[in-house]
Amino acid sequence: AAEIHGDRFARTFQICENSMRRTGLFLLLLSVAIASSFACGQEVARSPEMVDVFVPEDDGYPAIRIPSLVATANGTLLAFAEGRQGGDHSANEIILKRSSDNGQSWSKLQRIHHVDGMALNNPQAVVLDSGRVLLLYQQNRVGERAAKPGLGPDAYTNWIQFSDDHGATWSTPRDITEGTKRTETVTSVASGPGIGIVLTRNEKVRGRILMPFNQGPFGQWKVYAAISDDQGQTWSMGETAPEGDTPGFANEVQFVELEDGSVMLNARNQGADVRLRKMAISRDGSETWSPTVAVPELVDPVCQAAILRYSWPDHENKTPGVILFLNPANPQSRTSGGLRFSLDDGQSWSQPEILYAGGFAYSCMTRMQDDRVGIVFEKDGYKTISFMAVDLPDLENSGQ
Repeated sequence: AAEIHGDRFARTFQICENSMRRTGLFLLLLSVAIASSFACGQEVARSPEMVDVFVPEDDGYPAIRIPSLVATANGTLLAFAEGRQGGDHSANEIILKRSSDNGQSWSKLQRIHHVDGMALNNPQAVVLDSGRVLLLYQQNRVGERAAKPGLGPDAYTNWIQFSDDHGATWSTPRDITEGTKRTETVTSVASGPGIGIVLTRNEKVRGRILMPFNQGPFGQWKVYAAISDDQGQTWSMGETAPEGDTPGFANEVQFVELEDGSVMLNARNQGADVRLRKMAISRDGSETWSPTVAVPELVDPVCQAAILRYSWPDHENKTPGVILFLNPANPQSRTSGGLRFSLDDGQSWSQPEILYAGGFAYSCMTRMQDDRVGIVFEKDGYKTISFMAVDLPDLENSGQ
């Protein structure tokens, strides 16, 4: 391995060899896989088996977009989306399909919420330690450009529902706009899209729920966190992240917790021809942020992306923590869905492993009960929202 991949791989392999003696084959294969991804430094097309979850024609909608994916406490996969009658702000419904067999098959469609004459947008789910699933989304009737500040009929509002039975049934929708939107100057608001997170590392804010958000007015976007410290009963807002020197505005955004308890945001860069993701750091539970900076390794065609804490470091066994990042790894088009790894809390990233070379737009990831990574993504020009499961140890062979 050292002759093929160089000294860096050899050092990592030695760590992995020690890890195998202490923690077993899975950690060995995972660490070798990640090391190979860094060392090879090349894109490799690979197509895991895929299952179509939402198919607009079959499911009764002209379009279905904006996926969110979580695994519940018993391993059930919940895939949410917008069932659309047209574009972004048509008569959209929040819809769901469930899988109890790790994504091999999916339930009939469930309509979670519908309001006549309204667009429901940006479903964003999070699973709490209690097992409860929270789902947050927006309601509006005029669209992002025409939205008004405040809480009137032409304003955006935020709504939440919960399930205590792994997505089978849902609570009555509840308006949480007052705690999650600045009403004086903000017009549109958008959760994610993607997933929320629950903080675990910092004792001062352990158990805090963070829902990533962006806010308008159109063309003046800012990103922030909606925060709950009481299991989603009440909500408050952190400050917006200040923009650094990179042109453009942080827009659609996701969060990931770091080893020291800080939080990193990763955002689409909107409004400038800088085809790179933006990031910032919060060290106080997402109440304030450092200025945003561009991430040179994370090229992006101006699209939503997914980020996921897959595992925490195991210092005793010298095993690194793993953060995953997924987006269209093509600065010019929404194609080439690329999965990257970071072993150093997002300070550096591997080359992308191309999971699907065709049309690849919005996506979401979750760690499944069998330790594979479940992925949903908008496929081939939004023709379907499809699912794939990636077994990370299999990536060790991807450079061959």
